[in-house]
Amino acid sequence: MNIGRWAMERKSFTLFVAVLIAIGGVWAYSGLGRLEDPDFTVKTALVVTSYPGASPTEVEEEVTDQIEQAVQRLPQLKRVRSQSRRGLSVVYVDIKDRYTNGKLPQVWDELRRKITEAQGHLPPGAGPSMVNDDFGDVFGVVFAITGDGYSMAELKTYGDRIKKALLLVPDVAQVSLWGDRTEAVFVEMSRSRMTELGVSPEQIAATLQGQNLVADSGSVSAGSLRIPIDPTGNLRSVEDIGELLIRGGVGGRLLALKDVARIYRGYIDPPRKVMSINGRSAIAIGVSTVPGGNVVRMGDMVKEELKRIEQDLPVGVDIETVTYQSDLVRDAVQGFVVNLVEAVAIVIVLLVVFMGTVSGLLMGAILLLTIAATFVAMRIIGIELHSVSLGALIISLGMLVDNAIVVTEGILVGISAGKDGKATASRIVEETKWPLLGATVVAILAFAAIGLSQDVTGEFCRSLFQVVAVSLLISWILAITVTPLLAVMFLKPDGNGGEKGGSFYSLYSGFLIKCVDRRKLTLGSMVLLLALALWGFRFVGQSFFPDTVRDQFMIQYWLPEGTDVDRTAQDLKEISEHLLKEETSVASVAAFAGEGPLRFYLAFEPELPNSSYGFLLVTVKDYDAIGGIMARQSLWTAERFPDSEARFERFKKGPGVGAKVKLRITGDDPSVLRKLSRQVRAIMAQDPAGIDIRDDWRQKVKVLVPEVNEARARRSGLTRAEIAGALKGNFDGRPVGVYREGDNLLPIMVRAPEAERQDLDSVEDVQIWSRGLRRFVPAGQVFSGLRLQWEDPIIWRRNRSRVITPQCDPLTGTAEELRRRILPLVDSLEVPHGYELVWGGEFEDSKTSQDALLKPFLLSFVLMIVVVMGLFNGFRQPAVVFLCLPLAAIGVTLGLLVTGQSFGFMALLGYLSLAGMLIKNAIVLLDQIELELAQGKARFSAVMEASTGRIRPVMMAAMTTVLGMAPLALDDFFAAMAVTIMFGLTFATVLTLIVVPVLYCALYGISSDEVSHGS
Repeated sequence: MNIGRWAMERKSFTLFVAVLIAIGGVWAYSGLGRLEDPDFTVKTALVVTSYPGASPTEVEEEVTDQIEQAVQRLPQLKRVRSQSRRGLSVVYVDIKDRYTNGKLPQVWDELRRKITEAQGHLPPGAGPSMVNDDFGDVFGVVFAITGDGYSMAELKTYGDRIKKALLLVPDVAQVSLWGDRTEAVFVEMSRSRMTELGVSPEQIAATLQGQNLVADSGSVSAGSLRIPIDPTGNLRSVEDIGELLIRGGVGGRLLALKDVARIYRGYIDPPRKVMSINGRSAIAIGVSTVPGGNVVRMGDMVKEELKRIEQDLPVGVDIETVTYQSDLVRDAVQGFVVNLVEAVAIVIVLLVVFMGTVSGLLMGAILLLTIAATFVAMRIIGIELHSVSLGALIISLGMLVDNAIVVTEGILVGISAGKDGKATASRIVEETKWPLLGATVVAILAFAAIGLSQDVTGEFCRSLFQVVAVSLLISWILAITVTPLLAVMFLKPDGNGGEKGGSFYSLYSGFLIKCVDRRKLTLGSMVLLLALALWGFRFVGQSFFPDTVRDQFMIQYWLPEGTDVDRTAQDLKEISEHLLKEETSVASVAAFAGEGPLRFYLAFEPELPNSSYGFLLVTVKDYDAIGGIMARQSLWTAERFPDSEARFERFKKGPGVGAKVKLRITGDDPSVLRKLSRQVRAIMAQDPAGIDIRDDWRQKVKVLVPEVNEARARRSGLTRAEIAGALKGNFDGRPVGVYREGDNLLPIMVRAPEAERQDLDSVEDVQIWSRGLRRFVPAGQVFSGLRLQWEDPIIWRRNRSRVITPQCDPLTGTAEELRRRILPLVDSLEVPHGYELVWGGEFEDSKTSQDALLKPFLLSFVLMIVVVMGLFNGFRQPAVVFLCLPLAAIGVTLGLLVTGQSFGFMALLGYLSLAGMLIKNAIVLLDQIELELAQGKARFSAVMEASTGRIRPVMMAAMTTVLGMAPLALDDFFAAMAVTIMFGLTFATVLTLIVVPVLYCALYGISSDEVSHGS
């Protein structure tokens, strides 16, 4: 069936469908979800197990190892990583890339079963283990509540009210508070007073525990009713706790607790995490979106709800923005839509200029119709509008008009030659539909590696393949249905009878004849240029993903391990105030001490709880000012806080977190690992571009070790657990009950007064209650001495082997350039037997992503060969097509060197898509040669007629693609891809118009003498 004739015969139906597509495109665009960047699945879960009192080594050997053994039985496991700290084990479970978001819930269920089974192998006092599988949840909206003159408890009350209100907003999945302080009721009793009165901690604990428990008192019958019994006696206020009576040891008389202890309400000290914004204490509130929800719509509704809430807040309580993803998404999408409109306008203007007003507007209409149909398909498939999907449309613009150009050009030539329009359109569609489909499929297959890649970068860029594939198939359908109908309706003869004339055609024909006659020189020149390009490629920078354009930057701040969180928070406050005072471009600074903030950006991995860690999120008024601010403030921070490690960094586009240059050192002995790490860090420091140099085991920390004399302890009737409990109760406090206040449960903590828990010397003065002796025993009586010793605060493991990771970032240039410079020095290190050095960071991420592309690309390349073989049913035509592919590297290398762009993941994708474009153009030209030969023309005449006949479609397709990509060349994310395609396709056009005919003549042994009569 002739599809073109069918569409023309059903003119009304075809036009109706076209109008329907246009209306549907507007409808689909308005309903598409909006994101700044595409989501990717965080295929990592955390298994957190507490082991109070255990050293990092004990945690590693007794808890972490058991959990890792259980995790390794998961068939879906990719790798297991862990860190062991004093009293805490955190195991990271990384799942294989092929498990998609829909399959992960079943994987996490199986993980929970494995962890549950492992609980029986944990030592006493450890666990239970908690599995956190929402580690990748993103809180796209984060704001802070502040209040001068209001306590943190009052701010938390208002925060809870806001949380309840926001949970009712549509598309809101989760609302979390960060930085709120835990309140408690403290009962402080001095050692001397307890000894004097003979009151034991156990007596106080028993009194408080039994007093405020909820207990069932039963019910009593009263006639036909059953009445529950609810006796009084609960603690109604903090003052009630002081009225409780305890029995003293001397004479057994009753004493009011308030007479022997200080009872008050306060915050658990030290705080676990502290938040401030612009130097003011605050509590952060994060809001996440439901999966598949509209981020922009959710953000707008949250703003409206906050406006209503603010009216009910008391004077002095303010809500300040930390980050608002919906605003960022709106700006990003609008920016890309502007780029898309600019690219479409450029393409249409080019078409009008070079193909005439009617032809240009006709193909412009087909282009807009294709984009509209693509929006409909995206709405059906579930692809959101974001940087990658909109970028894919811009990338494919030139290819989208390619099919329409070929059909329109053929029809225009026929009409200009005086032939019937409908007959010509039917013939052109019938002749070109399969070659165009084959070329379109080949172009799609060039992007298929992205769609089939299973790693996280493939998932991040998958919509690029999906949008390109859908749009190209739609363009082919419209080219053989709507295009011939509109061409017959509007095209008029161009006045030259369809003949190809003009000086340009004459110059091209003459040059091509010379190239064919000197084919060895022509092909030899191409080989020489290819060799030069491969040599020049060594000077092209290597990278992974570029930074994102965001009016914020981060400062990750580390003090020496073990530093108190109050000192960390104080440093962050000083840095915040300095930034606001000295940098006029800084709009706000949010500071988070003691732990990383809520995950507000998908590619950001928050730091686990660590009192010496701080994080600052700096918002600026002008993105271009970030570089200068970071340079100035990093110097000031290093001078002001010489014992700190501050890492200033921009936000990255796509996956990959942490330092850009990493070297993993694996082995058993911590001292050897630290020695090798010091050597590597020294090498990194020798390079002028190496900054933010550190490793992930941090500095060793001091531990106070009271040496227990076992004989004395036995005589005193004390066990190690009782000694440890007394020390903890004295310095940290011991929970002995709860005080209920509405829906809040405040722990009741018994501890020593502040004067008795503030220095090392007071350790020996701690009074330990001996059940056997029924009296207090000073800790000094059971200690033979006190000593300070050093220990590793963090022990990292990877696949159950200890690993330390020295790391750094480049001050200038790319991470790969820095890695290559230090590589010889690292390779020269003497590494003991049993120890291994493996590069991580951007090098590993990039290699992993490229390896993930390799297998699917080989498959798609084989399919390309199959398609080309199927079109031509021969070997020499496919040989012509694929021999040209390596030559595209000439233009790519030149473009990257001229513009200074790096060859990263996006440039690699650009090269793959360039290969598809080149093959597509070559197929169309070779198919035209076969058509000319089928008409009985001599072989060289057929080559020349086909080449000159396809020069305008090929050049127009190249020009529309190259200039249509121009807006993306200014985008940081797509710049390398745009440069790769623009320069590569420009040179590929030369390949198509010169090298393809020359290769064809060379393989078929065609000389310029083989011409038809009159040629």
